[in-house]
Amino acid sequence: MKKTKHIIVTGGAGFIGSHLVERLLGDGKNVVVIDDFSTGSLENLRTFAKKPRLKIIRSKISECKNLSKLVADAEFVFHLAATVGVELVVKSALHVLESSFHETQILLKAAAKNSTPFLFASTSEVYGKSAKAEFSEDDDLLIGPPGQSRWSYANAKLTDEFLALAYAREKNLSVIIARLFNTVGPRQTGRYGMVLPRFIAAAKKNEPLRVFGDGKQSRCFCLVTDVVESLVRLQNSKKARGEIFNIGGTEEVSILELAKLVVKTLGSKSKIELIPYDQAYSLGFDDMRRRKPRVKKLERLVKFKPQTPLREIIRMTAD
Repeated sequence: MKKTKHIIVTGGAGFIGSHLVERLLGDGKNVVVIDDFSTGSLENLRTFAKKPRLKIIRSKISECKNLSKLVADAEFVFHLAATVGVELVVKSALHVLESSFHETQILLKAAAKNSTPFLFASTSEVYGKSAKAEFSEDDDLLIGPPGQSRWSYANAKLTDEFLALAYAREKNLSVIIARLFNTVGPRQTGRYGMVLPRFIAAAKKNEPLRVFGDGKQSRCFCLVTDVVESLVRLQNSKKARGEIFNIGGTEEVSILELAKLVVKTLGSKSKIELIPYDQAYSLGFDDMRRRKPRVKKLERLVKFKPQTPLREIIRMTAD
């Protein structure tokens, strides 16, 4: 009798990972979560943790027993495990750099050995200091200097991208790169500096919303369920193998306007405070002024693009 295969989700106890796990279980899949719970939480999996088709392994990838067999028995690997949040990256650059490459390499080796298709969750941070109005997957990348630890996360993710695509070329591994842009929604925490949950938490308490810098830096926010839909569609597309895709919303908003919208949407009495970057992070902190994705490649290939309105995202996250 042929054994039923499973899908591996590293970082499956995290914000995005837990939504992906929930979706895969809803689709009737068997799922194995590998997570060291350094930033993830069992609470994110609470409502479906006891489902018989879900196995949760509390471990780093590098310390996971029987990793090779787990990957061999998998039909697909979603690699979402990563350090999250600019605040945590600035404080722990060494951890980011050491763990990212090491853990990804071990997982890629196991996937290549067993020819298990692999999706790597990268980030819009890899576009670095580019001043383009919109970012495309084939753009040149401009990363900030190594003296600023703020860019360590972008560099680590970009190195992982190169590594994954090298495995695709030289080991014939089916690899997909997904660059995520500011994913938000239910279960996201502001603990690591994530802007929208921070704003919502403050607005609910009628406390000041702290906007870093001049507030004119703009971002596009994407509902987590739209991201998950994109990831699942990419998994199921043979044409996506070996390609890089932006995944994100395209409704651009300044961080100052976002703060005002949160206050208005939630009927809060909160004031808005501008905090210099050197007070929020460190002297010389460098930020991207814009971060808007082109998602035409995603839409063309999987017939879907994230488009949940920002006001609705704020309401859903607040609830």
